[in-house]
This record gives sequence, structure tokens and C-alpha cells, in this order.
Amino acid sequence: MNRREQIANWLQMGQGSVPSTLNIAAADASVRQYWRASWADHSQMVMDFDPAQFDVQPFLLRQQQLQQAGVAVPKVLAQDLAQGLVALEDLGDVTLASVLHEANAKGWYLRAIGDLIEMQRNTQVDGLPVFDGEFIQRELNICREWYIGKQFASELSKKDQAVWERSCALITLEVLQQPTVFMHRDYHSRNLMVQDDALRVIDFQDAVQGPISYDLVSLLRDAYINWNEAFVLDLAIRYWEMARDAGLPVHADFSDFYRAFEWTGLQRHVKILGIFARLNERDGKAQYLADQPRVFEYIRQVCLRYRELTPLGRLLLNLHGTPVETGFSF
Repeated sequence: MNRREQIANWLQMGQGSVPSTLNIAAADASVRQYWRASWADHSQMVMDFDPAQFDVQPFLLRQQQLQQAGVAVPKVLAQDLAQGLVALEDLGDVTLASVLHEANAKGWYLRAIGDLIEMQRNTQVDGLPVFDGEFIQRELNICREWYIGKQFASELSKKDQAVWERSCALITLEVLQQPTVFMHRDYHSRNLMVQDDALRVIDFQDAVQGPISYDLVSLLRDAYINWNEAFVLDLAIRYWEMARDAGLPVHADFSDFYRAFEWTGLQRHVKILGIFARLNERDGKAQYLADQPRVFEYIRQVCLRYRELTPLGRLLLNLHGTPVETGFSF
């Protein structure tokens, strides 16, 4: 029996009839794929995974946690963890990324920011993994192993290794100084679904207790779509004002919050360089390489703005064959 037949039989047991159509709807950057099952009057999504490779429990726990907090997440309709199947409410195919353009972006982002604030304010952090120093370093090391080591086949010199270690320590220190809240970890335009003129949140299984600026920088400095700096700054200010009014523990001064936003984004984007390299090198998903230049540019700009990050920017530019020996020659 092939996988399609196995899923159809499982759905029939729950629904009383075999779906009229059952097609693969999407695959993501993990080991999961999604099927859309359709009947005459309704449809469902089926998360399909190998239980030996993907632990679905964090997804189920976070779904329940977010749903109880009033966050718009897909409902879990049925599950068979031994078979690696979870039936979910079908939220359609329209992501925020697919509808954004210059004329409507501000409205949609303000809506996403408002939803983010509600999620941060209402979702408990009990039982969540903590985004601590070890966690942060583990993520940064993905870049060291896969982007520097595999994609560029580079061995860091003793001097560059010292630069890397010092830069990681500085980034970790900055990130850990922030107040912490519920942190989605991938709150961006491809993980927000548009349904009935509202946003629904998906891909939340990796949530942690982490720095308050992280999800905002995921949203505004998106690995898949970029906006000009004035637009990002305006939205960051609006978030800061709205979060402060909502009683969230943002910095008292916006300049301190924006520094945290930038350094947290740097940590995320250094990790993403490594993840995209790993997806290509290990998993054969070369499509993610097309987004690496955007991510690299975010990193370059932050390294340009903060003198203590100049050595890291220089190290990464040198990988690209753009030697930078002294000063802010970015």
C-alpha cells in the first residue's frame, strides 16, 4: 500500500468516506509534507511525517497552548502518531507573502504586528524551551558548519576563529539582555495565512521562551521579502508603541529596543545562512540559495552600523572573495 492509499484509508475511517481528491499541497524546510483532502462539502490538510525523523509532540502542545490563548492557529481534527498523520483545518493556500505589495503592505504588517502583540501578551511560556546562551550558540554554529565549512569549503584561520568566537559571544550577550516572552521563532510572511481577510498562524512547533524583539525582526526583516529601511523603522516604532501600551516588557527607550532588534536579527540571519546552505548541501533543496543574498545583505548592513561587528562582517565578506582588510570598507 502506498502512502496516498494509507492516508485515504485513515481519512475514510474518520470521515466515513474516501476523499474525492487527495493531493500533495506543500512541503516545507523540514521532513514534513502536507496533503489536501477534499470532499464535496469540505476539505482538510494532513500533516504527513516519519515519526522516526519528526517529533510531532511540540507541534501539538504549542497548537493547544496558542489556541487556548486565542491565537488563530489551525484546529487539530484527528491524529494517528504511529502512522505519522495529523489532520488539520484547511486554511487555504494564500500566504501573506503572496498578497503583499507596496500599496497594501503597511496595512497587513500593522495587522500582523497587532496579532503578534496579542500572542506575546496572552500566551504562557510555562514548559517552553528557553532560548539561552547554549541555544543561541548552537544556532550560530549552523552557519559555521554549513555556510562557512560546507558551502564555501573554508577552514577558519586561528585569527578568524578568534573573530568568530568573539562575535558570537557579543551577539549572545546582546540577545540575552532582552526581556523574554513567547517566541514563535518563524513569524514571517510565509507562515501567516490569509483567510477571510484575517491572518492565521502556522509552523509554530519550534516556539521557545525568548527575546521580545525576535518575532518582530523575523517579520520585518524577512528572509523571503525585503522592504526599505524607512518602512521597517516606522513599523518597528509602531510595534514598540503598541507593545508598551499593551504592557509588554519592551525597552523604555526606543533606541535601546532598536539596537536589540538589530542584534537579534543578526543572530537569526547568521543562522539562516547556515540553514539555507544545509538545505542545499544535505537535503538537495537548492531553491533556498536564491534567498541567501537577501539574508547576507541584512547581516552586512548590521555589521556596518556597529563598530564591534566590523570584524565579523569582514570575515564573511572575505568568504565571498571581497577582501576587506581595514576599516568600514563595506
